[in-house]
Amino acid sequence: MLLWQAVVLGLIQGLTEFIPISSTGHLTLAGKALGLIHPDSPERWTAFMAVIQLGTLAAVLTYFLSDIVAIVRGFLMTNLALVARRTPSGADRDNARLGWLIILGTAPTAVVGLLLKNTIEGGLTKNLWVIASSLIVVALLLGLAELVGTRKRELKTMRWTDALIFGVAQVFSLIPGSSRSGTTITAGLLAGLTRASAARFSFLLSIPAIAASGIFELPSALGARDVGWTTLIAAVVAAGVFGYLSIAFLLRFLERHSTYVFVAYRIALGLVIVALLASGAVTPG
Repeated sequence: MLLWQAVVLGLIQGLTEFIPISSTGHLTLAGKALGLIHPDSPERWTAFMAVIQLGTLAAVLTYFLSDIVAIVRGFLMTNLALVARRTPSGADRDNARLGWLIILGTAPTAVVGLLLKNTIEGGLTKNLWVIASSLIVVALLLGLAELVGTRKRELKTMRWTDALIFGVAQVFSLIPGSSRSGTTITAGLLAGLTRASAARFSFLLSIPAIAASGIFELPSALGARDVGWTTLIAAVVAAGVFGYLSIAFLLRFLERHSTYVFVAYRIALGLVIVALLASGAVTPG
């Protein structure tokens, strides 16, 4: 992998990780176009994608730093207060509750990710038919969520059942083309959250999953002969910079606009991939 290719892939990762259009789908398309995905070792591509997500992890940690500090502080102070039989402050209690919701929402993906590790890393998950289908199906679900969602609830009204719904939705993001933000924002809208609140919790929920997958796959990515420290770092940095910009863009965008533009984009891209596959211009695997 050349340095410029790593930067391009990092840019794509950063721009598409948080916008609900599927980073895995776009990275896989780019990887195939650049001839970087080897059919005999698809797990190396999975490892590379997981590791450059560390750049987007840095982006979300930076953007939500004050929120994260408040959640960690509230979590610790509230639980220590309960042990000491003292009454925690209202702010600490609210932040601790949000921390528990993130833990609860992370559990389904952690369990399924470990159980289906070989399937997730296999060739099927790089199949363009799978990616095209996921792009279209999640687009339709996101469009449905826009139609039926009340969009009246804020983040502070979330219940443990909402966190589980987010968690189950994040499990489906393991299917390439689905999009972590796409499935979880859809879940949030269906639960009646505002668009901005759904996106905000989606981003916070992504932190444990991205961190775990990136750190877990780092040895595999470095073990690939065509990926060295320099190219990997370049991809991670590019992903971080553009990831931060995409978070800022999407949160501002969703305060005034619907997600229909992303629905339309996903359907259009899915249909283009289907047309290319049907014509034989590209191969599925």
